[in-house]
Amino acid sequence: MAHCNTIFHQMLKLIPRHHFDKLEAEHGTGRKARSFTRWSQLVHLLSMQLTARASLRDGIASLKARLKSLYHLGVKPVARSTFSDANNGRPASFFAAVFARMYQRCRAHAPRHKFKFKNKLYSLDATVVSLCLTLFPWASFRRTKAGVKLHTLLDHDGYLPAFVAITPAKEHEVKKARALNLPKESIVVEDLGYTDYAWYGQLPTQKIFFVTRQKSNARYRVLERRPVNAALGLVSDETIQLTGAKARECPKPLRRIVYQDPKTGKSCVFLTNHFRLAAKTIADIYKERWQIEIFFRWIKQNLKIKAFIGNSENAVMSQIYAALIVYLLLCYTKFLCNLSVTLQNFMRILQLNLFRTCSLPELFEPPGPVPDNMNVNNQLTLAWA
Repeated sequence: MAHCNTIFHQMLKLIPRHHFDKLEAEHGTGRKARSFTRWSQLVHLLSMQLTARASLRDGIASLKARLKSLYHLGVKPVARSTFSDANNGRPASFFAAVFARMYQRCRAHAPRHKFKFKNKLYSLDATVVSLCLTLFPWASFRRTKAGVKLHTLLDHDGYLPAFVAITPAKEHEVKKARALNLPKESIVVEDLGYTDYAWYGQLPTQKIFFVTRQKSNARYRVLERRPVNAALGLVSDETIQLTGAKARECPKPLRRIVYQDPKTGKSCVFLTNHFRLAAKTIADIYKERWQIEIFFRWIKQNLKIKAFIGNSENAVMSQIYAALIVYLLLCYTKFLCNLSVTLQNFMRILQLNLFRTCSLPELFEPPGPVPDNMNVNNQLTLAWA
């Protein structure tokens, strides 16, 4: 049979099968996996994301209509009940491992962050994916609401999700923050929701820097004041010592910077344990935290994580990790092919050309000139009576 190198096939090649098979061996496979493999399950999940299928039935039917392409993707048609059972029964931790391995491959080709310093820069935040309480009672977190929380660490080199943990929405963000294993000399940016003086006190022992905002009721005393450039919007740059009830949890001095945005006039107070960077750079680092909000908005608008093809906790987590794998595949392809197109336009083009047989770069080449010998005058003319 002739080789059919579809766009989807080319993107799946970015997930090396020997890496995938190794992860599969580590996580184990049951007897039923022989007929419907984990690879087939992943291909179906990715296809539903990339083609924006509305339901489980719709997603399976769309792939069944591509029998020849299925053969070259290394999968077979599957019954709806078999796929549903796999989503409910096979641990989503396997897809979390595939996501982590994909991030390791993708970050090697990602562009560096926009700042001059060499430290790794991360943003830390969480977002809630709302669910229907009637269909997802296991995810209840208020009397009338349900949802899961995506705890995310965004790598600013390429704006890639470096770590994602999915928990019930009622779990506090700080719990996952304490468990993070960050590279030494990294800078992590978080908002007020992550205020935890005990964690702030531990980060210097791990040689990790943080940038956050100070709570309005924080108690402290000033140890040192440094001159600032008011023309840059800087109001003050101080070394402080916390004096509140939890001050003993963070005994080392911190740096407090007050910045007023020249355009909006809004003032922000930042806390950090980094004393070497310029005060304006610290303010710019916190401003860059907005990229994680853009990431959350993008995945909610362009990936299928609002409507789910299964109601169990495992099915929801599997679908979310599949969506994140798609995001990494898009970024990875964009880096490798050096594409200037936005991720949103890239996604739209893929939805229309996923099973087209051409090279990926061809999708983004400008159309060629109209041939001179094209006879446009050889058309019938309608004559109105």
